[in-house]
Amino acid sequence: MMLVAFSSVSMAQTESATSLREAREAAELRDQQRLMGFLDDQQALEAALEQARAEHEEAQQQQEVLEQQQAEQADQASELNARQAEQGEALSGLLSNLVRHSSEIRNALGEESLLTLEEESLPPRLDDVEVLERHQLENVVDRLATLTARSGRAERLSMPVADANGEVTTRELLRVGDFAAFTESSLLQRGEHDGSLTVMPRTPPQIAELLPDYYQGESSLLAVDPTQGSVLNALAQQPNLWERFQQGGYVGYVVVALGILGLIIGLGQYGYLILVSMRVNRQRQSLGQLQANNPLGRVLQRFEGMDKHQTPEALEARLDEAVLAELPKLERSQPMVKLLAAIAPLLGLLGTVTGMIVTFQAITVFGTGDPQLMAGGISQALVTTVLGLITAVPLLFVQTALSGRSRYLTHVIEGQASAALADHLESQSQAQSQTHTPAVT
Repeated sequence: MMLVAFSSVSMAQTESATSLREAREAAELRDQQRLMGFLDDQQALEAALEQARAEHEEAQQQQEVLEQQQAEQADQASELNARQAEQGEALSGLLSNLVRHSSEIRNALGEESLLTLEEESLPPRLDDVEVLERHQLENVVDRLATLTARSGRAERLSMPVADANGEVTTRELLRVGDFAAFTESSLLQRGEHDGSLTVMPRTPPQIAELLPDYYQGESSLLAVDPTQGSVLNALAQQPNLWERFQQGGYVGYVVVALGILGLIIGLGQYGYLILVSMRVNRQRQSLGQLQANNPLGRVLQRFEGMDKHQTPEALEARLDEAVLAELPKLERSQPMVKLLAAIAPLLGLLGTVTGMIVTFQAITVFGTGDPQLMAGGISQALVTTVLGLITAVPLLFVQTALSGRSRYLTHVIEGQASAALADHLESQSQAQSQTHTPAVT
């Protein structure tokens, strides 16, 4: 096996050497044939020679041009060095101050300031300038003066503005210094990445009321944010009533639904009691004409239909039975309203507990580095408690009003029934006394 391997390697080396030798011989033969062709064709040889001479002359010309450019650059460098030496320390110090102030202004304003909406509004950078030129100084001064003038002016501009859907359109806007930029209905802000103008996701309502009149020139009152957007962002992030309600989650929905249900039941029953009170008052004014559309009339009708020859105790018991039969309608819905008033704070407490569980879960997963991750659970914990209390308080008032109104009607019915029984017993005792009194002759 070793002899076979050695023989195969030897054969491969022999074939490689043979192929290289053949390739070299083929190249030499090709060059020789080309040379013989040039020798046979005198015109082709002269053309190749002329081409080589032309390429040589062109290379010489390029060398001369490069040498001339090098000489000019050397002269320019020496001139700049001379001019820099002539400027002295005063102009060198001025240049360094301009470089520093220009960089500071560009870094401070950049693409976030409303003063830099126009192109080439910032002073140029002078970091690469070695010798201060007059036009450079004038350019820096002019742009600084322009920025200073804009900071105290209200200007109308036509700029591309991106709306909430990302569509960019050219709109007319009003810029008030570096404090605010707005259209007729909404505030504008600079974009975070490209510096373009975008509509604020939410304009605070107290500021949105002032924008149309100021934009049209009908008012000089405008609210500005001296903190360059911090107060506006805080106001814009304040949720409205509907957003605050949504923060309560499913527990908040249940609390509010139960509260609405309790109010509907309570107000409906209170309206019924008001109607009954009006009918009872009319019945009290006309006791001679009893009507069955009110509990007092029904109780007195039942009393008139009773057997009057019964004992007073029996009549009183029958009358109490008639009064008690009317109480369920008068006290209807009070237990339900009272139950809902008691359940609402308990559901709020349930939402508080679930919200704190969500908060602790966020802390477990993400830690305490980002407070916004915990804001959802805290909002749910607080909002559900508030909703529970807000729901319970009106229901307690409604339950108290129902209880007071029904108690008043009950007292009126019981008083009139007792008065009717007392009148009957008094008239019966007078009749008996007249019957037993002997005649006087």
